[in-house]
Amino acid sequence: MQIPEQDKRAVVVKNAGSHFLLSRLPDWSPFPAVLRGKVRLGQTTATNPVAVGDVVRYEGDEMQADAQHPVLIREILPRRNCLSRRSTNLSRQAHVLAANIDRAIVVTTLYFPEIKLPFLDRMLVSCACYGVPALIVLNKVDMYREEDPESVRHFCDIYEKAGYPVLQTAVPTGEGIGALREACRGKCSLLCGESGVGKSSLVHAIDPSLQPKIGRISDVHLQGKHTTSLYEMYPLAGLGFLIDSPGLRGFGLSDVPPDDVFRYFPEMLRVADDCRFMPCTHTHEPGCAVKAALEAGDISPERYASYLGMLEEDRKFR
Repeated sequence: MQIPEQDKRAVVVKNAGSHFLLSRLPDWSPFPAVLRGKVRLGQTTATNPVAVGDVVRYEGDEMQADAQHPVLIREILPRRNCLSRRSTNLSRQAHVLAANIDRAIVVTTLYFPEIKLPFLDRMLVSCACYGVPALIVLNKVDMYREEDPESVRHFCDIYEKAGYPVLQTAVPTGEGIGALREACRGKCSLLCGESGVGKSSLVHAIDPSLQPKIGRISDVHLQGKHTTSLYEMYPLAGLGFLIDSPGLRGFGLSDVPPDDVFRYFPEMLRVADDCRFMPCTHTHEPGCAVKAALEAGDISPERYASYLGMLEEDRKFR
């Protein structure tokens, strides 16, 4: 059936630089597209004006579209939300990871590769800033929980006390996979994290019909290697949609003023109204309720150190 021009809307399900795949969700029948002219999203400074998850208007016949004759994206519709990070080499520009998502599934490991808490905390702050609920997945627990159970307990205590759900997973044993599959049900979720934490293996475990490229850890530095190089959405059989993302090795905050950083730490926000002075930077002021909560053990030293690091990072990029 011919679709009227005014109804030609679809969702970006794959971003390959200047080429895209679209699909009229919830139906899954991707077709190729390119940008028409210089389509821009308002006054954005993002390096990528179109992201996976964007709803776009297009022109052309999707039934006849192929690589040589793609449809043309002519408009990007307003986003419900998005998740972005500051570009690695362009401190004042941002890169949008995904748009119009219901949840970010932030995957990490304690080892293989070794965890970097400041990196994880930057991701969580960005999720809160953009209004994207976050689920932390602690993956590969089969590789280290028996040898270091205290570190696993300590990690879960830090983030659960802060207010984040933490799910422990292990692909070889199937631990946590059912719960993760259920968390994806009826949602469009972004799977994100550092290189090597096992995102592609989790995608395959959630839906064995999907075959994303799976890599291995570097033996030299126990660091992750990039396996996924593109942002791509997958349909999960009977569940929802999952956006797989390239492994990240840096995550600069975007659109978070320094005076507001504390607002995206749930455990700090709960007590900040009790500070003696307002505004309070929660670094040196007398009568600071955040510092008092830190001393009482209600805020972890690790999370507070991440907060201070974000304030210092902002000073460097002003």
